[in-house]
Amino acid sequence: MIRTPADMMTEVRENMRSGAGQVTIQHFFKADEIRARTRLCARLTLPPGASIGTHPHEREDEVFVVVKGAGVLDDGQTETPVAEGDAILTGNGESHGIRNTGDEDLEIIAVIMLYQ
Repeated sequence: MIRTPADMMTEVRENMRSGAGQVTIQHFFKADEIRARTRLCARLTLPPGASIGTHPHEREDEVFVVVKGAGVLDDGQTETPVAEGDAILTGNGESHGIRNTGDEDLEIIAVIMLYQ
């Protein structure tokens, strides 16, 4: 299946997970279109200063791949700078949040995979 950007569902969330500002979510595929147990497969765009609040991932793994921009990842204990090309894995009850600290949009590919 091939989907062009024009055919992808896009939504804007305010204060996502108690974060700041708006996050645009461009869904590549909906969860029910993917046979594997997947909750999200999307591009997340955070403008400068926007964030996704720190939240846990119980019974699932989330992979972030930073494709543009720079930010800070908060794992609930430490804050670590992230930039284009970085890949982040969070799951098994761990928490994370992310904040755009740069001057341009922070774009992340996000995939959430569910455990059995």
